[in-house]
Amino acid sequence: MKAFLFIIISTFLFVFYSCSKNENSITNGKIIVDKNDDDTDEEPIVYAEINFSNWKVTLPVDENNNGGPDEYQPDLLIDFGYQNLESVKPYMYDDVSDSSLVFYTFPDVSTTNSSYSRTELRELINPDNARENWTLLEGGEMVGRLKVDSISENNGSSENYHKVIVMQIHGIISEEDMNLHGFSSNNGPPLIKIYWKDGFVWCHKKSLIDESTDGDDLLETSNETWTDIKVNLGYVGFEAFHFRITASNARIEVQLNDEDTFVYEDVSLDKWPYENYFKAGNYLGSTDEDAFSYIKYYNLNITH
Repeated sequence: MKAFLFIIISTFLFVFYSCSKNENSITNGKIIVDKNDDDTDEEPIVYAEINFSNWKVTLPVDENNNGGPDEYQPDLLIDFGYQNLESVKPYMYDDVSDSSLVFYTFPDVSTTNSSYSRTELRELINPDNARENWTLLEGGEMVGRLKVDSISENNGSSENYHKVIVMQIHGIISEEDMNLHGFSSNNGPPLIKIYWKDGFVWCHKKSLIDESTDGDDLLETSNETWTDIKVNLGYVGFEAFHFRITASNARIEVQLNDEDTFVYEDVSLDKWPYENYFKAGNYLGSTDEDAFSYIKYYNLNITH
């Protein structure tokens, strides 16, 4: 009987010890993957904390020749799947030296409603239906730690470097309004754009030019209806920084690091007629032939 108990206890300890050494874990906001053999003293590989279950990625190239930028859906990105996609590797890849995920882009292929290229994540609250999004009443929050690692100089301009968008809340016309009005496109304007400009973090928010605008006229996406209100939130240079965007009913909060929260609460938000989705990554605001940007993300999380 004692021999039997000894065997049972020994087996339990062996299994427990083996599992504790081989399973992945998350420590201090980083995904830790132990790929080492038991007889090595190497440190485990630590990756950025980004769950791709509800993100697709858009690239600045059209390698499949379909007339638009290449995109890869969440099912191909999750569980480190992006590491095995040869077409993705040049533009989105791990830098294990500082546990970051790098987004690289340059001017090439752009989306239908833009002149600029991007390597950018687009939120999909339902990975099977990109037309299912969220309203300000439903709300959501995006939090990330990131930095501009390298970006091209803007020669011949008053700005030292090209500018880049690193986070967004983007508007989209709901399926209900698409059907009601017979629109051929569901494109809406970006509600919030977080820019890096010469080391400063700027927030651009869409606001009505005429606050009395109402009804179907609110769905007019031109610059004659909506314009950007711009706020400089502070200097970060090329250092890593935390950023938070919190959206709720007729209210937007943005916060850089531990600075005071900047709050928008106005008629334009109360009348905002679009549904929304988050975006994050590297959206380069230049078409110059030699332009480029490298953005690093250390963690990125969304909640609703």
